[in-house]
Amino acid sequence: MPLGKIQLQIVAKLVEMGRLDDEQRMTLASRTDDLSGDALDKLLQEEFKVSAFQCLVAKARALNLSPYNVAHYKVTPQTFERIPQEFCQENLVLPVGQVGEMLLVAFANPFEVTLPTKIQEMTGKQVVRLLAREKDIKDKFSKGQDRAAGFEDVVMQIGAEFGEHAAEAEIDDEDVSEESGPIIQLANRIIEDAYFSGTSDIHVEPQEKEVIVRNRIDGVCHEKLRLPKKVGPALVARLKIMCNLDISERRLPQDGRIVFKQYTKKNLDLDLRVSTAPLNHGEGVVMRILDKQKTTLPLPALGFSEENLAKYRECIRQPYGMILHCGPTGSGKSMTLYSALNEVNTPDIVIRTAEDPIEYTLPGLNQMQMHRQIGLTFASALRAFLRQDPDIILVGEIRDRETAGIAIEAALTGHLLISTLHTNDAPTTISRLTEMGVEPFMVSSSLLCVCAQRLLRRVCKQCRVAYTPEGREKEIMEKALGWNGQIFKANPKGCPKCGGSGYKGRVGIHELMVSNEELVDAINKEMEAAELKKIAMRGGMKTLHQDSLLKVKEGLTSIEEAIANVPPDM
Repeated sequence: MPLGKIQLQIVAKLVEMGRLDDEQRMTLASRTDDLSGDALDKLLQEEFKVSAFQCLVAKARALNLSPYNVAHYKVTPQTFERIPQEFCQENLVLPVGQVGEMLLVAFANPFEVTLPTKIQEMTGKQVVRLLAREKDIKDKFSKGQDRAAGFEDVVMQIGAEFGEHAAEAEIDDEDVSEESGPIIQLANRIIEDAYFSGTSDIHVEPQEKEVIVRNRIDGVCHEKLRLPKKVGPALVARLKIMCNLDISERRLPQDGRIVFKQYTKKNLDLDLRVSTAPLNHGEGVVMRILDKQKTTLPLPALGFSEENLAKYRECIRQPYGMILHCGPTGSGKSMTLYSALNEVNTPDIVIRTAEDPIEYTLPGLNQMQMHRQIGLTFASALRAFLRQDPDIILVGEIRDRETAGIAIEAALTGHLLISTLHTNDAPTTISRLTEMGVEPFMVSSSLLCVCAQRLLRRVCKQCRVAYTPEGREKEIMEKALGWNGQIFKANPKGCPKCGGSGYKGRVGIHELMVSNEELVDAINKEMEAAELKKIAMRGGMKTLHQDSLLKVKEGLTSIEEAIANVPPDM
């Protein structure tokens, strides 16, 4: 079988480039053995002494594409920011740059026509195809570039400086000064990589023999990096320097804030809420990423069911009373509060907030940062606010009897007070307030509603698997909603869009307990939380369990995720 059309064009281009003469062209054209693309490349390189890159250039010209030498391209943490690494590895493509709204992608197989469209859908950018050698692209993945691709160079530097075979002398503060190159780079890389991978919290945890860095993405922790034990104190001290904390105080927990814009040349406008703590193997650090470019979401985007949204909107438009949000850390309470304030924030309303720390700054709000060391606590801030003529007051958290007392006083004297509390569900919030020493009649007369919430992972729309529940799952759905139909579960293999996890993003579930006459009566009689729950359900409250299964019914999450986060109602 003679050479195919494409192979002949490649040979013709090599003649044009002066790499082959006419005689060699005739010799090649007369070859009848089956020469696939790879076999032709091998023949040209071995018998005709054409270099690999010249073959690539000729092939690119024959196909009307631009050639790209991937061998010279350096993979960085930002390489896989738009296209997941697994997808690139599977399809042998590599994003190599961006020009305006166009993404430059090197392809090994120019005949794969569906790939550019897939990448365009994934990134929202127009794809410009470049041709690269398959071997070069494979090499970029095979050089041990695992999930921590962007850390390789800096970890090698650190290994040389602080590795097992480095001098045994302890690292002192001089080693971690602002000029300590690899440590500064490492701290920045950890934060940048976490931001680009959609992390909410970064954990730096010293262990007996090493330091582990873990990232929490969509509520689940993933190990990111393991570092030599000696790097721990240096890295923690660097992070402390970044948030102006005392690096010599290693025995007490400290809180601070990193304004990351000051430490990076990249256009990243984010702050980090930092908390250090002395642990058994050294100091650990947890950093919460606060993305200042992320504006608050509108209330309908937070996952409220239509019924709950209507009730909640009615509550936040009341002239006075108390609205409480409860749930564990990281359940989206702050985001809901900010979204609610954003909705009622108009020029004719004065809003004051007392926060620790201020997570997002919103235009039109007067926000106050707490400072316990100098006596600026939630209670003292609240007292000051009552003299400042506000319409709406937001208190970051009700932690003690004093704050609870003043908050209720504010709600009873013509202010709308919004705050958070750490309890598991809406009815137990009432018990918690009375345990703090607040009189039940004060709670009942000031309370508008309590909203308990959680965040569940969304099943990936791209790869979710539909099925009809059976057995125990069917029983749970029928008991909670009186419904049994097709629902979705996460695909165990995942897809490029969800990074192989089967889940992408999160959705809120809510238990909204709105005050009514029967509930006021029950609170005054100091009834138990279980009784209050029954009364609230009679008044139309959907429990967290019911709301989570409603999200399953709507195809937003899986039944596994719903049950793992909220136990079924008794």
